[in-house]
Amino acid sequence: MLTIERHKKILDLLKERSIVKLQELVDETGASESTLRRDLTDLEQAKKLKRIHGGATLLKKILEEPTVAEKTIKNSHEKKKIAEKAASFVEDGDCIFLDAGTTTVEMVAFLEGKQVTVVTNGLTNIALLADLNVETHVIGGFVKSGTRAFVGRNAIRALETFRFDKAFIGVNGITELDGCTTPDPEEAFIKEYAIARSRQSFILADHTKFGEVSFSKFADLSEVTIITANLDDETYNNYRTMTNIEVVD
Repeated sequence: MLTIERHKKILDLLKERSIVKLQELVDETGASESTLRRDLTDLEQAKKLKRIHGGATLLKKILEEPTVAEKTIKNSHEKKKIAEKAASFVEDGDCIFLDAGTTTVEMVAFLEGKQVTVVTNGLTNIALLADLNVETHVIGGFVKSGTRAFVGRNAIRALETFRFDKAFIGVNGITELDGCTTPDPEEAFIKEYAIARSRQSFILADHTKFGEVSFSKFADLSEVTIITANLDDETYNNYRTMTNIEVVD
């Protein structure tokens, strides 16, 4: 099978299945693993797919934004480990910004017993923080149904009045070229504002966010520390010279 035929076969299989494993490609094409790895590298560089451990997946659409329900069930164990590591950076007396998101919300349980003040734009965060008797301020605005985040003019106005020791921010995509991105410009503006008003900012990202790009950029890699898990050595080495990166075991 010629290279162009293999590439077409790989992309056709991805359209059918969304994710394909390397062994499936071997079975379908008859090519060797080393040949198919080169094919996947070539197609990734051409922005036709995203390589993952043991295979490949379709690139997400720039404006695609999963709902909270969809994100909650994805990589949940990994998100808990990331959240626990993130919470370990929180010290008594800190004032922190806690972004809306399914990884940041996992941080709340690990704040129990800490003497902190939290400012949040996450609707889901509020009741959980109140249950732990954590001093909580909400920035207001209107609530997006998909992500349950407060956004809009009133949210920005409220955010302008605060300053933070640390900000903990969710993300949809991270690349070396595009930095940190998210689908909604209004949410991106909230994240950007919080980072600008914080002494130290952390991006909480499971390994699937690397190599993805969304519509709106909100931070350069040099502005933040990334907390992640299950990151392969190649990706880690690509990013560690551009940003502070903490990988949870």
